This record gives sequence, C-alpha cells and structure tokens, in this order.
Amino acid sequence: MTAQQQKRYVRSDTTLKFVNGPDVLDYLLRGSDKDICAEMSCGHAVTPQTLTEECQRQLYKGKFKFKCPASKDDTKQTCDKEWSYQEVCKMALLTAEEKVYFEENMARLAATANCEFGACPGCQTYLVRTAPTNLSVRCTICTKDKKKVYKFCWQCLKEWKGTCPRSDRCDNDGCTNPELELLKTCKTTALSRVQGVTACPSIRACPTCGQRVQHDTTGCKNIICPRCKVEFCFVCLKLTRECMKTSSYFIPCSAGVAPRQTSIPEWHSK
Repeated sequence: MTAQQQKRYVRSDTTLKFVNGPDVLDYLLRGSDKDICAEMSCGHAVTPQTLTEECQRQLYKGKFKFKCPASKDDTKQTCDKEWSYQEVCKMALLTAEEKVYFEENMARLAATANCEFGACPGCQTYLVRTAPTNLSVRCTICTKDKKKVYKFCWQCLKEWKGTCPRSDRCDNDGCTNPELELLKTCKTTALSRVQGVTACPSIRACPTCGQRVQHDTTGCKNIICPRCKVEFCFVCLKLTRECMKTSSYFIPCSAGVAPRQTSIPEWHSK
C-alpha cells in the first residue's frame, strides 16, 4: 500500500467532527473497520483517502472548484456544495507533494477558464479579449489618454511590437506562450494498462479545442475532453473513432506515440 492508501483520521484530533455514518465517497465499499469518518462542512461523512481520490477525480475532469457529489437527503439530487481548498487540505490530510500537485493543476485550470479576461498593463482596466487568435489587444482608455492607438500583448503584457494579428507571440523579447511551453517541457508518463506505452507526454492539448488535459495513467488510452466532450487517444492524438480503426483501447496505436505538440488547436465552437 502507498502512503496515500494508509491515510486515516485519529480520534485524538479535536478539530474534526467524527461521525458513525458511512463514507459517502466509498463507491467501491473498500472501507475497513479501522477507517474513521469525519464530517465535511456540507454535512456528509468522508475518510481522507476517498476525499483525496474524489478531488483528484474532479481535477481530472477539468474542475478546479471541488463540490460534494453525494446524494442529497436520499434523493437523486447531488449535494453540490463547494468545499474550499483549505477544507480539502485539512480533511484529505494532503501531503506536501499532493498539495503541489493540486495547486499546480488548480492554477492551470483556473487560468484556462478565465483566459479571455485580463487587465490592461497600462490602466489596469479589465478587458475582454474578443479574438482568441489575435494576441494584440487595443485598450480604448489608454488610447484616449495617450492620444494614440495603444495595443498590448495579451501574452507578455508589454506594449505591442510587430505586425498583427498574430496568435503565437509579439516581437518583444521573452514573449512566450506558457501553455505551449508546458506542452513542450512536461514530463513523460507511462500508461500502465496500455501495452508498450512507457514514455508519453504527460500533458496534451485536445486536438479539437486545445484544452490542456492530463491522463490519470489508469484505464485505457482514450480520454474525454472536459471542455468540448470529444473523445480522443492520448497516445496518438487521433479522435477515438479514427484510432480504433487500426487499434484498440489497450494495445499500442498503429501510429505510435505522437510527438510533443508545437501548436495549440483552435476551437471554433458553434
């Protein structure tokens, strides 16, 4: 068993409210007599192990705000009450390593979700970026104050330099796309249940919408994008229906492991 699987509350912790009810997150009924349940702010009982797994599951689905999935009052409706990250840290007994994992992924998902809103570096007024394929953004307030057209780079936040529109970078030194750099420099990972896949980039951009996703390294090689809901192969980056023509869920792709992505697909949603 791993250190995570051995997590258990101790009765001497007076900051917790212990309850005799069942662990609402123990879907597979794996609990033992040694497991003690404590009450979350929503009133549902959990153990640190199942809470950790549930929050990891929600992160995997692209959610950076954790909500209780338990049934509400014995009905089909879910509780859906939000758990603060501070509460999750405490109740899940997160280790230092787990906190780094959670915080890095929460920040990445939050940045992706809010990437169309940002502050002008000149006047700090919040703007909406209306053209996702153009990094050059015009601020009407600074343009009026400076009595000339003022544009800045959405990526490096410096005054725009070079021609536009451009979707990769402006001509300022050091202007790089952090999401693209992440795809280029992320660690490799092994998909334990897929034959022969021992070194696949751990972060991919969905080939349909560009959403950055991670594989939880369990299960088959396919993944459903939390943003556009399209299923694709994490290994070869083909849509599942194309990959399955010459392969299957747990055997290597005929095309092999796709190289690291050097561009992020643009999503033209209807």
